[in-house]
Amino acid sequence: MPDQLSSQEIDRVIEMAWEDRTTFEAIEFQFGLSEADVIALMRSELKSGSFRAWRKRVSGRRTKHGSTSSSDRFRAACHK
Repeated sequence: MPDQLSSQEIDRVIEMAWEDRTTFEAIEFQFGLSEADVIALMRSELKSGSFRAWRKRVSGRRTKHGSTSSSDRFRAACHK
């Protein structure tokens, strides 16, 4: 993971990771965290049951990966 994120940035990454339409690529663009970094952050910050629920929710979800998502509705102009 990139050098220390502030608690506000960690909270924002967690919020973005839970959002269905926010791609891992958008998180990487904004915070410099790869998908693996986001998973590691979520594992360390969430309770184990919450982490398992999140992983189940995002695993295989097309909208979490920009290359497989056809939605432009919630994308920033820089991601279109």
